[in-house]
Amino acid sequence: MHFVALDFETGDYAPNSAVSIGLVKYTNGKKTDEYYSLICPPKLYIRPDFTEIHGLRVKDVEDAPLFSQIWAAVKEFIGDFPVIAHNAGFDMGVLCALIAHYKLDLPSLRYYDSVFIARKTWPELACHKLTFLGQNFGIQYEAHNALADSDTCAQIIVKAAEKQGAKKLADLSPRYYQLKKLWERKFG
Repeated sequence: MHFVALDFETGDYAPNSAVSIGLVKYTNGKKTDEYYSLICPPKLYIRPDFTEIHGLRVKDVEDAPLFSQIWAAVKEFIGDFPVIAHNAGFDMGVLCALIAHYKLDLPSLRYYDSVFIARKTWPELACHKLTFLGQNFGIQYEAHNALADSDTCAQIIVKAAEKQGAKKLADLSPRYYQLKKLWERKFG
């Protein structure tokens, strides 16, 4: 099973306000690489209630690279792998907003939503939030840290694959999305 798990943390409700990104790569069902970066958002502001969630403050990101400065590294890290995100509409919306804001090239990217996969795999669970799933499966992690969230998401996918006997993401979920289609809905 090959995939890259992705997570963003944002500074406010604007989708282009990303302040950090975490990526974890799985090859043949095993973690093989990770990437993390703080991001200086276009508007240097982080809502205090968002800081309470992820712990990042303006002083943490003011000298960080702009997303446009790390985009080449992010694209190279993902390569041709499908992407997985927990509540993928949010994270892929952030990615689209950043690509639009900086007028970057739109990659051909297929992605899956781990919430959908978790609901399908464990319908008996009362909740499918990442923190609940992590706790339920004994995964200790720092919630709302982009790298830790992406790593936990990846571990949940591996557990779902084990339970379902899946060899690839498409075996876990026939439902996948294309970044280009999300882009067209959001930006026309």
